[in-house]
Amino acid sequence: MINLFLITFFFSYSWCDISEPWQLGFQDPATPIMEGIINLHHDLMFFICVISIFVSWMLARTLWHFETSQNFIASSVTHGTLIEIIWTLTPALILLVIAIPSFSLLYAMDEIIAPTITIKTIGHQWYWSYEYSDYQNEDGESINYESYMLPEEDLILGQFRLLEVDNSMVVPTNTHIRIIVSAADVLHSWAIPSLGVKCDAVPGRLNQTSLFIKREGIFYGQCSEICGVNHGFMPIVIEAVNIPEYVSWISNKLKG
Repeated sequence: MINLFLITFFFSYSWCDISEPWQLGFQDPATPIMEGIINLHHDLMFFICVISIFVSWMLARTLWHFETSQNFIASSVTHGTLIEIIWTLTPALILLVIAIPSFSLLYAMDEIIAPTITIKTIGHQWYWSYEYSDYQNEDGESINYESYMLPEEDLILGQFRLLEVDNSMVVPTNTHIRIIVSAADVLHSWAIPSLGVKCDAVPGRLNQTSLFIKREGIFYGQCSEICGVNHGFMPIVIEAVNIPEYVSWISNKLKG
């Protein structure tokens, strides 16, 4: 009985790398940046809950003790130096405590650490194209392909509506990757929640972001900038594999 329970538990467990119905929390992180975003959120929620409870308590006490039936004569106090100093310094100190991890996370998000691989992502109306310029075949051509959303009639059991593509971006795990993002026509945004990435794709401009995926999996995202009538139909799929599988995939692409 115990063995059956353990088998059921381990085989039913899966990462939340896609949005779920009625989901309120984050998707499971797969990069250090997303882990930092979630940890910062949890830290901020602590301060928010404490402040909300304290302010609600003060408001309730004020409404109770200074109600007309409790005080027939109105108070003539207009201000208090000590309390004004307290309610000025306390929020300032709280903001200072919040700013330290926040600035650290912002710096880490913008930092590009000696990338091993550079991939160029271009947004189109309405699909994505990927270029692996680090690899070239005998003719000097780099790996370049388009990624279109799979129509609903082509989906098989277990695939996700409006999120599957015909050609996903394949990347290795535990590798520093630089993503260069641009657009060919209008504004787009390349966003994958589980990876903590959201980078604007601007025509005529190259933006860059970095990835360091810690585990294998398939991660889903969507264009996050209103770009036209089919804005909701240009999903992003990233397949993170181990390095031997990635090398094999690159070799097949160069031969093909």
